Amino acid sequence: MRLALFDLDHTLIPFDSGMAWLRFLADRERTTPEVVARYLDVCLRYVRSEADVRTVQRALLAPMAEIARADLRAWTAEFAATVPASLEPSARALVKRHLDAGDRCVLVTATTRFIAEVYAQAFGIGETLASEALADSHGQLTGELAGPPCAGAQKLAKLQSWLQLEGLALASFERSFFYSDSAGDLPLLEAVSEPVAVRPEPRLRQVAAERGWAIV
Repeated sequence: MRLALFDLDHTLIPFDSGMAWLRFLADRERTTPEVVARYLDVCLRYVRSEADVRTVQRALLAPMAEIARADLRAWTAEFAATVPASLEPSARALVKRHLDAGDRCVLVTATTRFIAEVYAQAFGIGETLASEALADSHGQLTGELAGPPCAGAQKLAKLQSWLQLEGLALASFERSFFYSDSAGDLPLLEAVSEPVAVRPEPRLRQVAAERGWAIV
């Protein structure tokens, strides 16, 4: 039994999934260019270490509080129809190799679940561990996160909790893979038997080279 874990943004896809979602909405006049610009500004601040993952997710989720639950569901389905065309053949082939080998495949991402699951479905990945959006008693998104974002050490903690519910642990698997572009994912990269740096940012590239990890 083998486990294959995949980060999403800049790993399986060469772009930010939250930005793809907001641009989809803006192109259809369902949100404003100002919302997209604010999100981009927060993302750039994050790259400069001036904002954390929670701040990025709040910038994405805040406009969702203004969208009716039924509209969000319908627009997410429309968005899902556009996603397959944006996937790289090499990324599709990577996931398919693991699926064809019978590996348990899981998307593990800081992206909010309602967006992450769209990409998981497009890749044929059956399990998603992601950041959770807070909803009120009627299912309407509030614009906040429910709990900590699925990032950094929280990715490992979330995976361990999920495996425990399945009666498993990382040690249950003969081999475990994790594909990521970010040094922020080092806690999970260090926990698997076969870490893989994908399009790695400079710090992760250095760590991967020093430790003899695969780089693709």
